[in-house]
Amino acid sequence: MSQHRTSGDGTSGDRTLDDRAIDELPEYAERVLDVAELIPPGRVMTYGDVAEWLGDGGPRQVGRVMAQYGAAVPWWRVVRADGALLPGHELRALDHYREESTPLREAPRSAEGHLPRLDMKRARWDGVTGGADADADRDKGGGAHI
Repeated sequence: MSQHRTSGDGTSGDRTLDDRAIDELPEYAERVLDVAELIPPGRVMTYGDVAEWLGDGGPRQVGRVMAQYGAAVPWWRVVRADGALLPGHELRALDHYREESTPLREAPRSAEGHLPRLDMKRARWDGVTGGADADADRDKGGGAHI
């Protein structure tokens, strides 16, 4: 079982779970967090993709795990299916996406806050390809498909 840190809000935490808390981490949560750690930089999976990859649960269950325990994993790589940035954490997520060269779509001028969205066709990861293959797929504009 890998060790994950959390503060309970799913996005920011500095405390490490003690051994007792790690033992209490639900098995499903551990599995979700393990998948989040597998997603290569510059790629994303939707909440539903993670549930499908695990063959268990659904988007809401994955979202709940990420909100409660996701602080120690790359939470910004588990996203909404519409590519919208996580409400309340948009700027922090956007910094990560830009740092990792995650494909983004510019927001229309009419969009509130003019925040971009993820380019899901190019950024979505299929749970199989990774590393250099993921970079090559992204550069071709193909992305992985689920």
